[in-house]
Amino acid sequence: MECQSEKKDGAVVIRPVGRMDATTGSLFETACKKWIESGENKLVADLGGLEYISSAGLRSVLVIGKKLKAGGGELALCNMDGMVEEVFNMSGFSTIFNIYDTVEAAFEE
Repeated sequence: MECQSEKKDGAVVIRPVGRMDATTGSLFETACKKWIESGENKLVADLGGLEYISSAGLRSVLVIGKKLKAGGGELALCNMDGMVEEVFNMSGFSTIFNIYDTVEAAFEE
């Protein structure tokens, strides 16, 4: 899995691409933590490039969400479809995080 990121309109967009599981979830956490440590407190995870997410991947998302919330920030999720969206719905994570259809929609709120 790769994680690309860019600063945009007062937030950071993180784009994990590939599979987020026990082996690669730490890459997502590391990418997010670098931005948080540099002072960013709003991250938008564009999950459109994820083909798979496991329970370990969900744990990585939760860790970052909790870290941001503890500092007064937020992790928004967007661009989910297929199996990734199904996993978030079945796990109940879709009720924990703000989820948007697109990156642009996440910035409108």
